[in-house]
Amino acid sequence: MAQEFKLKDIKSLADIKDFDKVESEVEGLEGGKILVVKVNGVAHALGPKCTHYGAPLKNGVLTPDGRLTCPWHGACFSVGSGDVEDAPAPNALAKFDVYEKDGAVYVKGDETSIRAGQRDPVVKCQATGDKRVVIVGGGSGTLGAVQALREVNFKGPVTVITKEPNYPIDRTKLSKALIPDSKKIEWRPKEWYDSASVEFVFDEATGVDFDKKTVSTKSGKSVSYSKLLLATGGTPRSLPLPGFNELGNIFLLRFVSDVQAILEAVGQKNKKIVVIGSSFIGMEVGNALAKENEVTIVGMEKAPMERIMGTEVGQIFQKLLEKSGVKFYMNASVERATPSPVNPANVGAVHLKDGTVLHADLVIQGVGVRPATDLLQNNPAINLEKDGSLRVDESFAVQGLSDVFAIGDIATYPYHGPGAPSSGYPIRIEHWNVAQNAGRSAATTIASQLAGKTPPRPKAFIPVFWSALGQQLRYCGNTQGGFDSLILKGEPENAKFVAYYCKEDTVVAVASMMMDPIMTKCAELMRRGNMPTKKQIESGTDPLTVDLPTTVKM
Repeated sequence: MAQEFKLKDIKSLADIKDFDKVESEVEGLEGGKILVVKVNGVAHALGPKCTHYGAPLKNGVLTPDGRLTCPWHGACFSVGSGDVEDAPAPNALAKFDVYEKDGAVYVKGDETSIRAGQRDPVVKCQATGDKRVVIVGGGSGTLGAVQALREVNFKGPVTVITKEPNYPIDRTKLSKALIPDSKKIEWRPKEWYDSASVEFVFDEATGVDFDKKTVSTKSGKSVSYSKLLLATGGTPRSLPLPGFNELGNIFLLRFVSDVQAILEAVGQKNKKIVVIGSSFIGMEVGNALAKENEVTIVGMEKAPMERIMGTEVGQIFQKLLEKSGVKFYMNASVERATPSPVNPANVGAVHLKDGTVLHADLVIQGVGVRPATDLLQNNPAINLEKDGSLRVDESFAVQGLSDVFAIGDIATYPYHGPGAPSSGYPIRIEHWNVAQNAGRSAATTIASQLAGKTPPRPKAFIPVFWSALGQQLRYCGNTQGGFDSLILKGEPENAKFVAYYCKEDTVVAVASMMMDPIMTKCAELMRRGNMPTKKQIESGTDPLTVDLPTTVKM
């Protein structure tokens, strides 16, 4: 039941300036806190923490159109309603009435909501009608799509077909923390999907008949659809080299079962572990295992993630992991894996082309992924891109097909961010946030079409990702279109920096460590076409001091 609560730290709403964010304790409610923000003269009271990982939103970025963005990972909320605007927030913020009375400021709400600071954005749904949405895949994009379908009041049946044995998980925690229990990282329990009338079919999709609008599965099922959303993600690559497909204790990392197998092989710790690949997955796994094992990372580039992040920034990451005891072999090429003399069925060493022999109790491959579109191979109705992905438009509709959408790792879509032409350029991005935001966007279009309405214009979003590399890395933008210079500011020697990736005079991407919320602010500036130029950054312009325009230009 709603009650009236006085705020301890705010005496008058007039004291709060436009676009200020003030966190206050709630009098008489131990542990209760409220965030009060003001946009265009109107005060709003909300839960104070991001619903993703609990970041303090008082340190976030507030825009003229009432978007409040988390300082850590790009989750965004509407201050007017508390609703989720962008991934990776699973829940909306709790929203409360706020007003002045007798010389003090009060909010109205119930104790449970104030303590929680968040709410489930999806009300219970009893599916009706024959317009079925079928989603193939069980990852981040599926989570975003399922939630968005119900948020926009689609009442029809929703069926998810996934070969994973669990409900959608926080997959980022597999490589960052090696958590082997799916229940600890599932975003929603079974009961949530049941209450939202979302049916899960734990089976592998093996083909699609686009004429009959059916999806076939490995067990022989045939599921019909009105709209189909393909969200199958990526398949980890394995080195096509001698020993890597024959020997045991050589692992890929994609599913919870992979983490379980890796941890079983690690056993009582103090193992020699070789990680092949200095990608984000390889670096994160190496960092997670280094505390209690001897970890060596082998990379082909001069510095980890050099192609994406540049040599200088890659060397910062390398030094961070070296402090944790990780050894590196860079500019290296792998030749083969050979058996253990103790157990010939398992790997015993990795051999590099320069003759170096790295003894290994286990090997983890982090050499990239390919689009998981095997179920579409040789399907006459569709033409896959050279990399195996599907070409889609701004609404994530698959080109050449009706009623079919694709998102996430399998989708090549037109990117309109900084450095792109007005028509955009085709891009495929393997980011958790991109998949989830694409799922939300595609679901909104699907629901509108099924309701016989004109879909809204797809909402622009800037790609965001993060990584755990001894310090927390934040990144926004994209460098797949290339960058020709890098501006590094801050204290790089202490892993406290912001890196601006530039193509001519345009800043196309920004990476930072220990300098929140600069990444979040830059992402909003990019959305609105107001990101400072290379020359302005070089002359000392701080993006945190640049005003945000009211309109989005992407």
